[in-house]
Amino acid sequence: MTGIPEPLAGTAPAVWEKLDDRFDGVHGDSRLERLWTGGRWLEGPVYSPAGRYLLWSDIPNDRILRWDETSYQVSVFRQPAGNTNGHTRDTEGRLISCEHGNRRVTRTEHHGGITVLAHEYDGKRLNSPNDVVVKRDGSVWFTDPAYGIDSDYEGYQGEIETGGCHVYRVSPDGRLTRVADDFNRPNGLAFSLDESLLYITDSAEATIRVFTVDGDRLSGGELFAECGNGLFDGIRLDTQGRVWASAADGVHVYHPDGTLLGKLLVPETVSNLTWGGPKRNRLFLTATTSVYSLFTTANGAPEAYGPRR
Repeated sequence: MTGIPEPLAGTAPAVWEKLDDRFDGVHGDSRLERLWTGGRWLEGPVYSPAGRYLLWSDIPNDRILRWDETSYQVSVFRQPAGNTNGHTRDTEGRLISCEHGNRRVTRTEHHGGITVLAHEYDGKRLNSPNDVVVKRDGSVWFTDPAYGIDSDYEGYQGEIETGGCHVYRVSPDGRLTRVADDFNRPNGLAFSLDESLLYITDSAEATIRVFTVDGDRLSGGELFAECGNGLFDGIRLDTQGRVWASAADGVHVYHPDGTLLGKLLVPETVSNLTWGGPKRNRLFLTATTSVYSLFTTANGAPEAYGPRR
């Protein structure tokens, strides 16, 4: 544990704010459990059900940290880490990571080796891959804004070579295609339960847009929601198809029709979130300098590597 601050004892208030009657029954702990604090800008939480641990990125400190669910101990999983941001797991449970500093998307193999999935498009370097999801067919979808090349804070200052900030897909056979090119700063993304829709946040516009998925193509891109406090970053779905989106004041929860149902108010700006625990009803939040968790009455949507239900 050398060099890693001990978890800060205590909890913080968790306020559930209902804005629509359809939010009835969605609640959970009234206190947030602070699992760890001491980061600069925390991002990309991902839960390992087999290992019962949580990983997340501390981007400016160029490290990935690991919290053990059985012991509550925190350790360094990887450092340096390429100023890694978002993570997910593929259909085989392998870690998929977006590396700001190295301007690439990678896969950590079961034996610990690193495989590069994407680093350039049409011979030009990607900007700084940000967040990533995996479809059940094994394809990897990721956003590529420029936060990691805007300055040296979250990566290395550099130039946009691809003509903008876009969304990409890596096919199961490794082919990289651009699937959306009309974003300002695409960020978080999540598939609907049947994978017929893809929700994508645009942090610069403080919006969520929704696209129709047809194989390896996207169409539509209509406005789904506008953030009323700060901007949207990471998003996840629950088993009822509700969209849980990070915001300045916590987590905003939307009905599939786009209605804001309610909020979970958090004392720090939330960057991203994920579901975990044996029942996928434990919500983990990366929020500026701290990692929080609480148990909820909602269950997280199954991921590509998990069982269907």
